[in-house]
Amino acid sequence: MTDQAPTLGFIGLGVMGGPMCRNVVTKHPAPVFAFDLSEAALNELVEAGAKRAASIAHVAQNADVIFLSLPGGKQVEAVCFGDGGVVSAAKKGAIVVDLSTTGVAEARSIAERLAKAGLKFVDAPVARTRQAAQAGTLSIMAGASPELFAKVEPYLGYMGSDVTLCGPTGGGQVVKLINNTLLFEHVAALAEMMVVAERAGVAPATLLEAVSKGSGDSFALRNHATKAMLPREFPERSFPAEYVLKDLGYAIDLAKDCGVEPKMPLTAQGYYQAAVEAGFGAKYFPAIIELIDRSRG
Repeated sequence: MTDQAPTLGFIGLGVMGGPMCRNVVTKHPAPVFAFDLSEAALNELVEAGAKRAASIAHVAQNADVIFLSLPGGKQVEAVCFGDGGVVSAAKKGAIVVDLSTTGVAEARSIAERLAKAGLKFVDAPVARTRQAAQAGTLSIMAGASPELFAKVEPYLGYMGSDVTLCGPTGGGQVVKLINNTLLFEHVAALAEMMVVAERAGVAPATLLEAVSKGSGDSFALRNHATKAMLPREFPERSFPAEYVLKDLGYAIDLAKDCGVEPKMPLTAQGYYQAAVEAGFGAKYFPAIIELIDRSRG
């Protein structure tokens, strides 16, 4: 890459990737090549100013920095190393920045394999809501060397208001998995206590208002509980319980690899697995309260 603004690429234009890419397109002074299997999603970004890419390889052969926003590690591996993938066409020295949530071992393995192909890798998973993705106020947790992080930090800043270097490769995924696990556990705890309060004669709205003024206040309470669990609004195409299970599985594996018995994550995993089995798998994950509300002990 030269001192001129690099050409960027963006692969994966879903619920989070779409608005993230839009922020990149509108803020970056050089071309941004975009690709998604959904023609409708791609059309929206082309209308916003992105260059239409016909394939993953088309993005890779044009971009100096390639962003990925995909469902998980298997998809990241396929996009990087599959037929017509990034490795097949990318410029030597190009940087792949993975905004997806994957396992820590997966991130480190992908980095090693890309390095053998002459490419660099940053794991940079994102946190906060779809609204934050739209506003460009995500929290982004990166794993990379300080030198490599310095090269991509300005572009991550298009999407996030808080961008943190968490350590070497895999460090971003470590922090993201812990962040998500704490959130999933807290949402499950809030769901239990909201049902308890209502059955004990306290309106859930009153409970949340009072607790928000005390030491039980939290991001999950003010967002997931207040905006979804209280009105019982759980749209599809928001972060579903099925994705929760994926991330919890990664976190449980990480804890075990570190010699810690993950009792709290395993409890939360049981709740969300039950929610999937009860038919809530495609709904926004705070719908777990519906599962708890059906139960009687």
